[in-house]
Amino acid sequence: QVQLVESGGGLVQAGGSLRLSCTASGSIELFSINAMSWYRQTPGKQRELVATITRDDSTEYADSVKGRFSISRASVRNTVFLQMNALKPEDTAIYFCLGATRNSDYWGQGTQVTVSS
Repeated sequence: QVQLVESGGGLVQAGGSLRLSCTASGSIELFSINAMSWYRQTPGKQRELVATITRDDSTEYADSVKGRFSISRASVRNTVFLQMNALKPEDTAIYFCLGATRNSDYWGQGTQVTVSS
């Protein structure tokens, strides 16, 4: 069984910060993970790519979060973080972690982030 488990979501006031974590375990082999990403989704909308970090530590961000969010990884490839600062109500969503290998994408169950105005 492949498990990607997100944590760190919650309720925060606008302007506040949260740090999301994602840890992968199971059949995902460390050296097979090419990239890990964070997506988010609100009801009735498709999942939106928020941030990606590749195996060479290159990062990319959605325009809507540039300058506010930062993706990073631990010393092992199966753990990724998303530091979210200056949160806005429009950041409210379920945030999902993705581990991408050569052949497959693996998703976590998501963690709820709610930003109050």
